[in-house]
Amino acid sequence: MRVLFPMVAAVAIAFAGVAGAADLKSGLQPGEGIGAFDVEKCAGAADDGVKVGQKLCYRCKLGARPMVMVFSRNADEKLAKLVAELDKTVTDKADMKLAAFVNLIGDDAAELKSKAEKFGKSHKAGKIAIVVPQDQPNGPEGYKISKDADVTVIIASEGKVTSNHAFKADGLTAESIKKIVADAEKLVE
Repeated sequence: MRVLFPMVAAVAIAFAGVAGAADLKSGLQPGEGIGAFDVEKCAGAADDGVKVGQKLCYRCKLGARPMVMVFSRNADEKLAKLVAELDKTVTDKADMKLAAFVNLIGDDAAELKSKAEKFGKSHKAGKIAIVVPQDQPNGPEGYKISKDADVTVIIASEGKVTSNHAFKADGLTAESIKKIVADAEKLVE
């Protein structure tokens, strides 16, 4: 019995952690339309025709193309791994017009712009634009990004959300990055 109780407790704790992640709802959900929102480009995607410092609506620029929109509160190594995988996927699927951009969100727009510039220089986002939305601290209001979400990924095509992934701090893992990339690839199969 002494051995069984710790095992049952460990399973219960692990399940609670998984259930908690599944309960996090952040961002537009599948079937919802994606609206326009203004951002400032800070880094990345050097050949997309948008200059660093330019203000525009990236979602509008991409139109109905299949796209991955990442909203992140941190420019950390986990985000760098996601960006690297998305950059590879966007490059591999260039003929299918798959696109992606990363939005840094938070309380201080000037600090976010600085972080975005540093992130772009450190992590060579060849095809991925790193931007800061004008709407802060949770990104564009109509996108319903939860204040509890560290990273929200909205995958869309034809102006509608096809899938959504939301993570609390430390929730973005190698496994979750694989799921995001798989969902993005489904758009162009």
